Amino acid sequence: MRVPSRWIRRVLIDPAIVAAVVLAIVSLPVVAIAATFVSRYFPGRWRILRIVWFLFLYLLVEAASLIGMFVLWVASGFGWKLETPGFITAHYRLFAWMLRLVVASAKFTFRITILDESPPARAPEAVANRPILVFCRHAGPGDSMMLMDALINRFRRRPRIVLKEFLQWDPAVDVMLHRLPSSFVPVGRKDAGAVLGAINDIAGTMDSSDAFVIFPEGANYTEKRYLRALEKLRETGRPDLAERAAELKNTLPPRSRGVMAALAAAPEPSDVFFVGHAGLETFATWGDIWRGMPMDTTVAVNTWHWPAEDIPAAHGQEKWLFDTWSAIDSWIGGRLSETGEVAFDDPDAY
Repeated sequence: MRVPSRWIRRVLIDPAIVAAVVLAIVSLPVVAIAATFVSRYFPGRWRILRIVWFLFLYLLVEAASLIGMFVLWVASGFGWKLETPGFITAHYRLFAWMLRLVVASAKFTFRITILDESPPARAPEAVANRPILVFCRHAGPGDSMMLMDALINRFRRRPRIVLKEFLQWDPAVDVMLHRLPSSFVPVGRKDAGAVLGAINDIAGTMDSSDAFVIFPEGANYTEKRYLRALEKLRETGRPDLAERAAELKNTLPPRSRGVMAALAAAPEPSDVFFVGHAGLETFATWGDIWRGMPMDTTVAVNTWHWPAEDIPAAHGQEKWLFDTWSAIDSWIGGRLSETGEVAFDDPDAY
């Protein structure tokens, strides 16, 4: 669906979210009683009530964030000083608060446990003084939000991200990331130049407090997308990469152009962290999420750290990317039997 113009979003959609929250607060007691009653007739543990509660909290955080950003806009001279360091810092603090509340609410409501299996970063004191590039696996609902929350609230990094333009439908994300070093880009082969240009601009202006985030797969894994990706590699004259990609069992083949553009643009030295996770694969569609609600799942996370000194030169980066991605794919395969599995033969799982 085409995203409305910025003026329509700011004048109509954003205020509508705030009004919806006011209505939700007023009607919450009635809605909660109704959701509790209806939940009795649906399999699972209070499924309808959990969904209503999470949506209410999400809308509440959205509205509070929009109000906070409006206050910052006024305080900046109606936008005059929004791009100054002080107001950038204020927005990052608000962004951290927003992510912390939403992710904590999701973990509590849907009973998600994060298991971090990452080894200690090599030379952590050196990493602290360098920009980093984060190349993350993409699968399941909310993985990008969990990653951003970890970067900004746990590791004290300021995330920068290139993301799909349809995400501007989320008002708080739309306003926030238009004020921070990020970019919404169109999706499609014809728009590859715009994507690479955005990557170059955002990765190229990092400092030691920043983390540039990219999802090399470009989308969540599905069998259809996997087969399409293999066919595209063959059509573009890359049978060598298609052969490598055919060995992957749990991930889509990484798109090397975006990764290499980020590596070329990033200031030197910049370290790279690959991030893999397992546990959200069974929730690929809205139907999967509905059947698995509440999720009651463990999400295992692992990272592969490459110091700047160990990253190969441009001519060897494509092979390096596929080698590392294969390691991530193998790790995910080994974890799937232990994470994210829902016993659908159990009546309480529905």
